[in-house]
Amino acid sequence: MGVYEELIARGLIAQVTDEEEIRELVNSGKAIFYIGFDPTADSLHVGHFMALCLMKRLQMAGNKPIALIGGGTAMIGDPSGRTDMRQMLTKEVIQHNVDCFKVQMSKFIDFSDGKALLVNNADWLLDLNYVELLREVGACFSVNRMLTAECYKQRMERGLSFLEFNYMIMQSYDFYALYQRYGCNMQFGGDDQWSNMLGGTELIRRKLGKDAYAMTINLLLNSEGKKMGKTQSGAVWLSAEKTSPYDFYQYWRNVDDADVVKCLKMLTFLPLEQIDELAKLEGSEINKAKEILAYELTQMIHGKDEADKAQEAARALFGNKQNTDNMPSTALSDDDFTDGNIAILDLLSKCGLIPSKKEGRRLIEQGGISVDDEKVTEVVATVPKSAFEKGHVIIKKGKKTFHKATL
Repeated sequence: MGVYEELIARGLIAQVTDEEEIRELVNSGKAIFYIGFDPTADSLHVGHFMALCLMKRLQMAGNKPIALIGGGTAMIGDPSGRTDMRQMLTKEVIQHNVDCFKVQMSKFIDFSDGKALLVNNADWLLDLNYVELLREVGACFSVNRMLTAECYKQRMERGLSFLEFNYMIMQSYDFYALYQRYGCNMQFGGDDQWSNMLGGTELIRRKLGKDAYAMTINLLLNSEGKKMGKTQSGAVWLSAEKTSPYDFYQYWRNVDDADVVKCLKMLTFLPLEQIDELAKLEGSEINKAKEILAYELTQMIHGKDEADKAQEAARALFGNKQNTDNMPSTALSDDDFTDGNIAILDLLSKCGLIPSKKEGRRLIEQGGISVDDEKVTEVVATVPKSAFEKGHVIIKKGKKTFHKATL
């Protein structure tokens, strides 16, 4: 089985421009391909996970990846999948985010000896002269055709700014520039980027008379059709500072039964034969597959030691053992207490268990918060300093989230 056939078997491929040409390039290791990442935060998140895995799979098959960080396009903002305009970022914030991305990407992609490239489109986009750009590529884009693109249609009802309207041209210009600079002959991306990617292949054809190809991968959706990688507290990040290895492990350990096999196929590097065997598990046995999924992905992002700790902590908690050594924890100080007490909402917020006090109130009212196995029933409840005599309290949110607050 070639790598292209494996991508199909794993359910990764959504749309392709020229299937036979792409199959030949990818299977023979002749693809020089890029995937773009806009640095809108200081960490990659689960939404980027599948793209990184795809880059690794293709590099292992001899193809050359180019990780394009959108230091230039982030100055505009991608309207795809948005109902509002993205927040404008300063150059300094964008550069900081770019630096963070480089570190995380190196865990997936081998950049040594020219095996892969990491480039920033700010290097060519920020120096463009507007009039020269209009003359060079403006005639290659039909406004009528652009407005039929899904990414624009979603915004037309609430207002599409001219700033965002230029995003497709900028992304297309990226492909055009990468083709000329590095011989990049293929672009991969999420299925929501299809219109932008076609713009790039068309620009290369019209300006250079050359063929270039595009392939989209399926978005990581759960069985309800919603994007995976979100929790009540926000996104699931690849940075240990933003999402602890334990919380990262727990996210995958707790995926719905219907999503386990899909995640194993799309995100792990386990052989398909092994995944097919795991797919036969039923009832409570499915938890074995969930453990494997959580361990494999945590090891990939945070390393074996952290994956071992997260698995041990989860097994201890759910096996009713009192081992809290590897549980996520937050250290409190005396300043966090008023008259010897800390409000439960303040405690939940301090521990990063709620995105807002409104969400905390909802959880308490629904019986979703416990402290040291005692359910919290009042939103105005407090936890006394005396509760920390053993050095900590254990907060439980819902059925599966545990957190240790120390003093």
